[in-house]
Amino acid sequence: QVQLQESGPGLVKPSQTLSLTCTVSGVSITTNFFYWSWIRQPPGKGLEWMGTIYYSGTTYYTPSLKSQTSISRDTSKNQFTLQLTSVAPEDTAVYYCVRTRSTWYHDYWGQGTQVTVSS
Repeated sequence: QVQLQESGPGLVKPSQTLSLTCTVSGVSITTNFFYWSWIRQPPGKGLEWMGTIYYSGTTYYTPSLKSQTSISRDTSKNQFTLQLTSVAPEDTAVYYCVRTRSTWYHDYWGQGTQVTVSS
């Protein structure tokens, strides 16, 4: 029932802004006590939580990325978005949108979208 789908560019140039959208079906992103997160996985590395937007709209970010990360939502479209500014090659990764139930627990995942940062 619950499905998440990432969309956005697969290639971004260094110093530019990456913008990804997650379209959610089967559940409203405003449903109480559900949270919506972005997680990424660089090649050969582990998963990195980037940030979360609560059902209320409140956002939280990992400290290392907070200054360049913004998560927002469009409730009319049941979507939430990721913007990552000033990207660098180290930001190359597969980016996932997920539903978060609690810290460290994400029960639904999008299929992931590959983003490459290269000039």
